[in-house]
Amino acid sequence: MKKIDLHIHTVPTLSDSHFDFSLQKLVDYVSNAQLDAIAITNHNAFDASQFREIAAAIDISVFPGIEVNLEKAHVLLIASGDDIPDFETRCAKVTAQIQSSNDFISFEDLVSHFGDLNNYLIIPHYEKGPAVSPPTLNKLSPYVTAGEVDSPKKFIRVAKDVSRLTPVLFSDSRMRDGLDPLPTRQTYVDCGDVTFQAIKTVLRDRQKVALSPNDGNRLFQIFEDGQHISTGLNVLLGSRSSGKTYTLEQIAKTDYKVKFIRQFSLVQQDEEAYEKEFERDVQRQKGNFIDSYLSGFKRIVDEVLKVDLEADNRDVEKFVSTLLASADEIDKQDAFSKTGLFGEVEFSTSDNQTLKELIESVRQVIENIEFRATIEKHIDRNSLQRLIIDLISQYWTRTLDNKKRQFVNRLVKDIKDNLKLRTAATQIEDVDLYDVAMNRQKVRRFSEIVNFLKTEAVISKEPIQGFMIEARQGRYRGAGDIKNASKVRAAFSDAFASYESPYEYLLKLKNIDALNKADLHKLFAQFRYRILNRDGLEVSGGERSEFRLLQEIKDAQNFEMLLVDEPESSFDNLFLKSDVNQIIREISQSMPVVLVTHNSTVGASVGADYLIYAAKESTSSGVEFQLYSGYPTDQQLRSLSGVTVPNHTVVMDSLEAGVEAYNQRKQGYDSIKD
Repeated sequence: MKKIDLHIHTVPTLSDSHFDFSLQKLVDYVSNAQLDAIAITNHNAFDASQFREIAAAIDISVFPGIEVNLEKAHVLLIASGDDIPDFETRCAKVTAQIQSSNDFISFEDLVSHFGDLNNYLIIPHYEKGPAVSPPTLNKLSPYVTAGEVDSPKKFIRVAKDVSRLTPVLFSDSRMRDGLDPLPTRQTYVDCGDVTFQAIKTVLRDRQKVALSPNDGNRLFQIFEDGQHISTGLNVLLGSRSSGKTYTLEQIAKTDYKVKFIRQFSLVQQDEEAYEKEFERDVQRQKGNFIDSYLSGFKRIVDEVLKVDLEADNRDVEKFVSTLLASADEIDKQDAFSKTGLFGEVEFSTSDNQTLKELIESVRQVIENIEFRATIEKHIDRNSLQRLIIDLISQYWTRTLDNKKRQFVNRLVKDIKDNLKLRTAATQIEDVDLYDVAMNRQKVRRFSEIVNFLKTEAVISKEPIQGFMIEARQGRYRGAGDIKNASKVRAAFSDAFASYESPYEYLLKLKNIDALNKADLHKLFAQFRYRILNRDGLEVSGGERSEFRLLQEIKDAQNFEMLLVDEPESSFDNLFLKSDVNQIIREISQSMPVVLVTHNSTVGASVGADYLIYAAKESTSSGVEFQLYSGYPTDQQLRSLSGVTVPNHTVVMDSLEAGVEAYNQRKQGYDSIKD
């Protein structure tokens, strides 16, 4: 197996923060990582002079390359190095086009600049930002060699799916002064001579690409000294002060996105403060559910915000008073007030929003590809096309009619205004009584819906690992509750005084400048959460900690690696065995997990894929810390220097306090067995 890193930066460009290139650091990296081949791939640039200097200083295969901003993605393009001047000329065309980090070239530009793409290694960002889009990948597919990912978790996921590109993991590092630690992200390929063509061939075969030289994708390198860990579940053992937590801290400092659940971090101390923190955590996690639950109500609030009942009442009063005044003056009308247009009412216009949404819905049905067979089984495609043509025609007709009515209304208004200036007669004020009535109905219905939201009720129950999250809706009990829910510094006493009158309450909320008007819908009903145990009772303090641990572990799915430091310090063995072990094992199927433990319930029962033993050893030069590792079935665990320790001794000492203590406990258990 050969070890390669085909994504290395040596020149600061528009897409980089400034760094000073260090040739010595690159030489150290190649030597320390024992690389067999590298590629120099700077952003939209190729420095031929620097490349020759690098190639002369390093006695492994060095390939010229460029990382191209291609259609909102980044793509590695690597050449064989047979014609450096030609490659330099082609790369210069890309450099000339990219004038900022936000500039991109098209696929057609790429072909124009580099010719036949079959002559290169083409490796797009795949599960790594900025990732190649499906349309761009489709255009690149005849030429793509592999797809770059940014973590072992993604490497394993992509490697398991034969329909996807062969994954590769590279450092993507800037070789600068002070680079510490050195990168540990490289890929192993199964080939003999490390030539351009050999690498190109093996990268197309996912069976010949791996994260480790001897263990395939089961292990990957985590530290620059060569220490490997499993892509699954690692159990880290060792006595007190042997460097276990230090090892976790060092893993947490790597380039990977790590979820670190520290020892005692979930144990409650101040009961009241812990309960508030717990409630905030649950509310944050369930915020999306409440947003979805209130989405319909939000649209109602937005609609009611447009209603001004006070203005409606004024308009009606003006209409009635001017109508009565006009009736009193019927015998006193002059030539201007007798004109037909003096009392003319404006044309009403139609709202085309429903028709517009209907057209969009039919368009989605017509253009849908995923369910086209099902759609066409029930509805003829030609009928759908005729329907949308008819709807669009009606939309055009109604839109034109509205424009005509609006034009006439403007003319009528201008004429009425001019007539009004020339007569002393009272002109009847316009009012749309239908709109006034509809607005009152909207407010009445709005009040009914708000009162429903205030009704105490359970709106959701979600089971999680033996617990039940219960969401309840209800009334706000005071202005302080509303202030807490709003998360703004403002006085809510005046608004709360109108809490029983939903419309007035809404108007007062609207007048609070500090409030985001898009969030007003969240302040009508209070939402609370209860965590129930298996008996349907609210959780105790200890159970609350158990729930938080399970939630924290579950949240690790959003990360690239999970570290857990001695969960047994806070929880009982039955919970660890029945719940924690199960969920950790499930997560380790899709990402690396490192678990520190002294507990046999966890360490011996969780089903580790790999064991790591941290030891503090006294030597002639002082105290040294050492890591030993191996598979659970290995008889010996081995350090990087080749020193071994018996696996059985390590496990018994770490989890059972030694063989003698284990046997004594076993005898004690046997003596009380029925």
